Parts: sequence; C-alpha cells; structure tokens
Amino acid sequence: MSVLSSHVLGEWVTPDAEGRPVSDAVTGEEIGRLATDGIDMAAVAGYGRRVGGPALRELSFHQRASLLKALAGYLREHREELYAVSARTGATKGDAKFDVDGGIGVLQVYASLGKRELPASGPWLDGDVVPLSKGGTFVAQHVMTPLQGVAVQVNAYNFPVWGPLEKLAPAFLAGVPSIIKPATPTAFLTAELARLIVASGLLPDGAVQFLAGSVGDLFDHLTEQDLVSFTGSASTARQLRTHPVLSARAVRFTAEADSLNCSILGPDATPGTPEFDLYVGQLVTEMTVKAGQKCTAIRRAFVPAAQADAVVEAVRDKLAQVVVGDPSAEGVTMGALAGLEQREEVRRSLKSLMDGAEVVFGDPEQVEVRGADAQRGAFLSPVLLRGSADSAAVHEVEAFGPVSTVVPYSSAGEVVELAARGQGSLAGSVVTADAEFAREVVLGVAPWHGRLLVLDRADAKESTGHGSPMPQLVHGGPGRAGGGEELGGLRGVAHHMQRSAVQGSPDMLSAITGRWVPGSARTVTDEHPFRKHLEDLRPGDTVVGGPRRVTEADVAHFAEFTGDTFYAHLDAEAAAANPFFGERVAHGYLVVSFAAGLFVDPAPGPVLANFGVDDLRFLTPVKFDDELTITLTAKQISPRASAAYGEVRWDAEVVNGNGDPVAKYDVLTLVAKRSEAADA
Repeated sequence: MSVLSSHVLGEWVTPDAEGRPVSDAVTGEEIGRLATDGIDMAAVAGYGRRVGGPALRELSFHQRASLLKALAGYLREHREELYAVSARTGATKGDAKFDVDGGIGVLQVYASLGKRELPASGPWLDGDVVPLSKGGTFVAQHVMTPLQGVAVQVNAYNFPVWGPLEKLAPAFLAGVPSIIKPATPTAFLTAELARLIVASGLLPDGAVQFLAGSVGDLFDHLTEQDLVSFTGSASTARQLRTHPVLSARAVRFTAEADSLNCSILGPDATPGTPEFDLYVGQLVTEMTVKAGQKCTAIRRAFVPAAQADAVVEAVRDKLAQVVVGDPSAEGVTMGALAGLEQREEVRRSLKSLMDGAEVVFGDPEQVEVRGADAQRGAFLSPVLLRGSADSAAVHEVEAFGPVSTVVPYSSAGEVVELAARGQGSLAGSVVTADAEFAREVVLGVAPWHGRLLVLDRADAKESTGHGSPMPQLVHGGPGRAGGGEELGGLRGVAHHMQRSAVQGSPDMLSAITGRWVPGSARTVTDEHPFRKHLEDLRPGDTVVGGPRRVTEADVAHFAEFTGDTFYAHLDAEAAAANPFFGERVAHGYLVVSFAAGLFVDPAPGPVLANFGVDDLRFLTPVKFDDELTITLTAKQISPRASAAYGEVRWDAEVVNGNGDPVAKYDVLTLVAKRSEAADA
C-alpha cells in the first residue's frame, strides 16, 4: 500500500519507507501507511517560523478571520468527501457530521469572534491603561503580540477533523502557523482534510503544515516561541510534558487527556419526570455516538440509590434498540471503534472495571453486527455496568468506547466527593429541576471540571448536550484531564500570544498602540471631526463643546418629559438629607444628553450612527447653574474590511465650571469611508 503524503516546506512529500499501516475500521482492510522518514523536522519548524509566521502577521485579525470564514465555506462545500472517508473510521453519517460539521463550525465561530472582538488594525490591547504616577505622565498598557514560532498540534484519533480544526482556528487567528500531526488510526481522514485545506489555496504558504506520521525529532527543534497542543492519553501527555527541550526552553504545552466524566441525576428526577427521561436519553447518546470514543463521554453515571434500578432498566431498554454494524448498512445506529487495537484496549479496561462492577447490558466479547464481519471489523457491543461507589476502578479506569457505569449515591455531599475521585474531568452534567441541589452540586464539583451542563426541561430543547464542546467556552479540564484549555473563545487565541506590559508616557503609548491614551496630545482644528471620513480621522482628533448652564427649569422639564422624578432632583428637603448630594442635582442622563448637544454636528455627513455608550460613570454631582463643557476625542478607529464604514470609539469627558469631571464615557459611532462615498 502507498504511504500517505505529508505537506511540508510548501509541497507534498511522500517518504520512501515501509511505514506503519492504517486500516479500515469496518472491514479491517489496509488503507495506507504512515511514515515521515527523511523529513527534516528542523526545516519544517523553520519553514513555519520563516515563511508562515511573517505571512500571517502581515494580516490583521480581521483579515485572518475572513480567511477562516472562507476556509469554513470551502470545507462545507466539500464535506461530502470528508463524510465518505469518515465512514472508513467506523463512523456513522451522524458521527461524521458531528466531527466534520463540528470542526467547520469551530472555524466559523473563531471567524466571527475575530471580527467582533479583536481590533481591525494594530495590536490587541488587554485591559485599560494603568496609571502609574500621580501626574499622569507615566502609564502602562498590556499588549498582546503573536508568538513568533510554530504551534505543533498532536491530535487524537476520535475526532480526526474537529480535533485539528479546533487547534488550528485559534492559532491561525492569533497569527501563529500550525504543524498538524494526526493520530495513527484515523490519519487518513485528517490527510483528506489537509488535502482540502491546501487545495483551497486560501491560506498563506507555511500557515499550515501536515505530518502523515511521527513527529520524529521535531520536539528537539522547538524554542521559547513555539507551542505544543496535545490530545490523547494521560501517560503520553506526561511523557511529552517532561521532554527535555520543552522543559528547558519553557515551551508552552497544553494537554487534553483521559477524563472520567460524570453525569449526576438529581433526587427529584424520578421515573415519569422529563429530567429522568433526559438523563436516560443523554446517557445512551453519550455511550453510542462515535461508539463512545469521545473524550467528553459519560463514564460514570451517578444516580440516587432509590432510582438505580429504574435507571438501569430504562437504559437497557434503549440500548437494546441500538444496531451495531457497517455505517453504510441500513438501520445501523452505531459503527465500529477506530481499530482492532482500540477494541482490545477497551476490552482490557473492561476487565479491570468488572472487578468492582457487574455487566447489566452487553457482552464485551461478542456482538451481533449488521452488514459486516464482527471479527474483522472493530465492533463492540455497548456495555452498561452497575458498580459500587467504593470501587476504585470505577474512578480510575477509562474504557474509551461504548461503556458507562451506573453508580448509586445517597446525598449531594457524597456525589460531590464521588465526582472528585475522578481526579479531574473535561465535562460533567447535572440533570435536575431542583435549583438548590444544582447549586450545591455544581459549586462542589466545579473545581474538578472544565465544563458543567445543568440540564432540565427548560433548556433541553436548545441544549447542545453533555458531550459537545463549544468553541466559545473552555474545552479542557484540571488534573488527569490534562490541566489545559484548548478552546475558550479569546482565551484560546491569547494562549498563542505574549502579553507584555508596556510602560511609558501617554504620547509614547498612543504611538505604539495606535489608540489615543488619556493624557496624550489632542488635535483640535477648525474642521469638526464629525465632518471627516474614516480614512481622514486620526487618534487624538478632538472637538470641545460648551459651556452650557444647567438650570432648575432644565431639571424640572427633564423630569416631567422623561418621568424620572427621583427625589434628589425635585425634593429640596429630601435631597439635603442625602449624604451624596446635600442639595438638589441634575439627572445624570440630562448631563449626557446636554453633552451630546454640545458635540454633535447636525448636518448629514460621514457619521452615520451612534450605536452605543460604554463605561459611563457619573463622577461629580451637577448642581443648578453649573456650566458643562465636553471634550470628545477620537480614541480608536476600526475599519471594517467588508463594509463601507468603520467604527470609531470616542473618549468623552464632561467637566463643570471648576474643571471637575462630572461624567466620563466612550461614545461609539459608525463613520463612512471616503473612498466608498466617492465610488457611490
């Protein structure tokens, strides 16, 4: 059989070696071989740093987000090709969609996140400016910049599409090139994914490289600027984590490893309640989707002792309806494990589990199979066990297949302790309509979990389920689950970047960050900033409006007009007794409204809309006959690549006649581009 090609150094390379075989999980037929013999791993890493990194960093966050969106669209157009190959991993069409569509969805989420949350130009600023001196001439800003290395991504066999894409997306958005290494049993599907990525022609050269086989001595060539993301067994994670180069050079390392995830049924969820049915259905789903080969699957099903018999009976009834076999055969609802080695590993784990538990459904050694040979294919019956809370194996051994153990508990306190005995999990769920029980259990088990789902009749219809990682949320867990976070929205992007505290004068920080910093120079000209198109605006462009006197009549009219008759504005005696005011004061929103009247240019122009106010604070009460002056300064200018306008954030400071700040906030506007207006 032919050796699968790797895509490195800008081309497809097929090593001249015997390689390691990979087989069809359904038929046992050899599909191809994996080898990376002769590939210069130092050159691979160097190519990513020298070619891929600079090309990515030349692009803005928004441009990289647009490429992720385009790649998602391309893969969606070709997903039937991925589905077809996925069937050879033992996956049903539903399993394939879970993997393929889930991975494409991750790209789409990060594309949207990049456009929505990250700057269109300039560096990513983390937090606000930090004052460091009384006079305001020495300040600091945390700045995020992409690491100038490569992200080595070692993937697991159970999600050969989703796994690589969930690692690629945040790295790419951050501006760091990826080196994808798939797991052996399903590497042929990841190879098809890599072929499509390259064929799309969308990504810069060197942004993604693919190794169809071992990483060889790649780790020996990593540096302080590189990263390693690993998904797999805890034992392998420990070996990689202690690699001498990773340790000596402090290479960033994150792992997603073994996880004895649990699902907890609340005492209120008795037979006949929606929660009981939800629990049973979820447990069967987690046992059978991907043949139970999910890092988030439920391994320990904790149920109230009084409901244990009912749960076992209900789960057995549903498992009896599961049809195991060739995914292409009609009526099959659960396919094969990823390979014969995986099946034997599950059987070995089951032997350990059966020391402290009894099999109540399924036979680990034989299964009726539809449309395939039960011995040549990696088929295994769903196996449900009933165990004791005292069984060490239940809390220590993970059978990575269609296996779960029902464990009775007697109280909320006990189930919290039992969950913790898993020593750290990726995901857990609590199925209950009892809010007090949910609160006690969730807060009790949270330190041991990366993610927790509280499932009840209210959220069931829209819930994504126990085992579905969401790219907006953390995907990772403490302890034996790896101690890392693969996803988590901006957290996943930030993992690939360096946070640096930059200290200096306001003017220097404004120049470095491209964002106006309070205390830095302002530019006041005869032309109102609202008359400028987006390309003509600069951070620091300023308009000063006022003064305007606030009268008692203004306050009375505002109160009558809006219905805001709070006593501090109208009742002199009550206002005098208020410890914050001492006398009647103007409404805060009256101050903001008057301020808008002082800076707004009323004629039609480049400013299209005001779409919000951020961080509004009222600092000093405005008393009758105080005079208000506002200073409005262009703070941040963010073009939108695909729109005829951009966003401008303005710093607004309102002061009284004594120069005391009475209100501070940011005004957000949409401003037209000059070039688009000219074209129109």
